[in-house]
Amino acid sequence: MSRTLSPLRPKRSPLLTAAMVLYLVYTLVPLIWLVLSASKTQADLVSTSGLWFGHRFALFDNVRDTLTYDDGIFLRWLGNTVLYVVVGAGGATLLATAAGYGLAKYKFKGRRAVFAVLLGAVAVPGTALAVPTFLMFSKLGLTNTVWAIIIPSLISPFGLYLIWVYATDAVPYDLLEAARIDGAGEIRIFFTVALRLLAPGIVTVLLFAVVSTWNNYFLPLIMLSKPNLYPLTVGLTQWSNQATGVGARPIYNLVITGSLLTIVPLVVAFLLLQRFWQSGLSAGSVKQ
Repeated sequence: MSRTLSPLRPKRSPLLTAAMVLYLVYTLVPLIWLVLSASKTQADLVSTSGLWFGHRFALFDNVRDTLTYDDGIFLRWLGNTVLYVVVGAGGATLLATAAGYGLAKYKFKGRRAVFAVLLGAVAVPGTALAVPTFLMFSKLGLTNTVWAIIIPSLISPFGLYLIWVYATDAVPYDLLEAARIDGAGEIRIFFTVALRLLAPGIVTVLLFAVVSTWNNYFLPLIMLSKPNLYPLTVGLTQWSNQATGVGARPIYNLVITGSLLTIVPLVVAFLLLQRFWQSGLSAGSVKQ
């Protein structure tokens, strides 16, 4: 008996299924390698297969050594990263939400010019702006401070564009007019009406900003020279560099375990917020 095909039950494609399986393997193999390698000693890392366990299960020893090595500098780097993410990514989300909502719901002269500038800013990669930003911050005396990382992180052209597009359909003009007739001011309308309707879009922008700030490497690398200000990305690289040069002392087991600990907060954030994230990405995809 043949199955009835419908838009909700499309015909399965063996080629597409095989491609997805290959992509799944390609995605999971590095994660599996990371988990297995974090459970090995330094000696087992270089003498055993990368996709199998070592002679001794040393995951908990590696975690303890990672957290206590060099007077617990890893925890300091973790705290710095959390600070940069909370203030930088949180501030970027707040600014993008306010600006995107304003551009979507208020008409003023120059709005098209702002849109053109915004599209141009989205196309420029952050690494291209890192050196000019360093030169400017150096003249202002902000290098080697936490502001050298936080201030550039507050700017998110993509987040602003996403909120702008989302707010255009998610916040009806009639609802805003009804709130104004009831006597609500613009600030009150934004915080009590608009923010609730924009919640999926805000969570989506927040996730993108958190991942971008958490994985930020090049900007902290050129802005900071004090190890106590490093985020995890730069700090773990410094540990990895100890394996070369005179008096080298490889601690790859700690670098790999630190990398595993670094991705745990991101995985937890995605699992907790994926429901809002998915609804935000699919907003406007279905015509009603």
